[in-house]
Amino acid sequence: MNSDWKSHSPVSATLLQPSKWLTLYEDFVMKNASSVGQVESALRSLTYIIPGRYRDSEISSESVHSGVQLLSLYHDSLVSRVVARLPSTVPRPAPTPHSRYTKYWISHSALYHQVALTLQMVRYTELLWEMIARRRGEKVRWRVVVLIEIIKATCRLLLLRLTNSRPLVSPPLPEREVDPRSTEEEESDWNGMQTPVSERSADLSWTMPRTGLALPSLPDANDISNFLISKVLTADDIKPPKALLHRVSGQGQLAEVLYILRPVIYALALQRWRRDKRSWRPWLIGFAMEYGCRQLAKSDFRERVAGGLRGLTGLEREEMRKRGWAMGWWLMRGAFYENITKSWLKGLTSKMKGKPLLDLVGSVIEDYEYLWENFYFSTAML
Repeated sequence: MNSDWKSHSPVSATLLQPSKWLTLYEDFVMKNASSVGQVESALRSLTYIIPGRYRDSEISSESVHSGVQLLSLYHDSLVSRVVARLPSTVPRPAPTPHSRYTKYWISHSALYHQVALTLQMVRYTELLWEMIARRRGEKVRWRVVVLIEIIKATCRLLLLRLTNSRPLVSPPLPEREVDPRSTEEEESDWNGMQTPVSERSADLSWTMPRTGLALPSLPDANDISNFLISKVLTADDIKPPKALLHRVSGQGQLAEVLYILRPVIYALALQRWRRDKRSWRPWLIGFAMEYGCRQLAKSDFRERVAGGLRGLTGLEREEMRKRGWAMGWWLMRGAFYENITKSWLKGLTSKMKGKPLLDLVGSVIEDYEYLWENFYFSTAML
């Protein structure tokens, strides 16, 4: 009797088949994408509070952070799968240029997808690997750091080759899509004090009897100008995805290759002079390479692109802006941090002590100083 019940129980059958656990989990994520995203954000926030609070806390905190990041990659694929299966009648938000570009290469090259995914996984776990290697000594730690940088550089060189010499974008994978159905649910969650959006637009929409398709509702009379502006197509909107980035050649290609190799050379220089953390030689080598690559790339764009830098696409300007902001992290690296930034931060935190709210900010900075002083990947942005 008991054995017969176990063989026919749906609960026991599910427990005995791990593949069904995965199916149930995927269904849950697909139906609660917005809630899952909020949980991920909350867990990431918890990992920022804070390394250095107790012994070995940085490893446990980084383990959680890396795990959440890797899990978010899996969730991204699930959400994109759901959105792709929605009928064409469901309105979708306009994709960003970054999303259009990365989706194009993922759909046209399985190798691009695998390499980009590998690169993201390494980036999400690099600091954790460095923390683990540090327990084996500084020599082992720097070997691991250099190895990780070589792996990342190899992945980026492959992506450069697979995209026919187009500059890299960050991140190389499309960001998580928004499930259009979630916005509809949010609109339906009204508070009873106002007319729901669906009811307000119901009188202005019309469903065609033969096809069943619904014509879009008319805009508010007071918001016609914004409605028309939202429908205007830009030059980037009508370009094919791969045309959102210009191919590089000559000095532009040299600049991109050197930009990819810069972290490897900088890590090797730090390994060479690891006994003297205040030495300016590694910092000058790394900063000069990155700044030189940026200027070389700008010069190439001015010569080859019609209109110079003004002729760049929106995606190219966005990537240039990201790389420009990333250069600010050189203030927190190597000799610049040891000789200048560290003393400035210590003076700042000492002034914050004993003051409401500022004291909390100062304690957070002090906790992160341990990471900035002891771990290479805590300030790595490539």
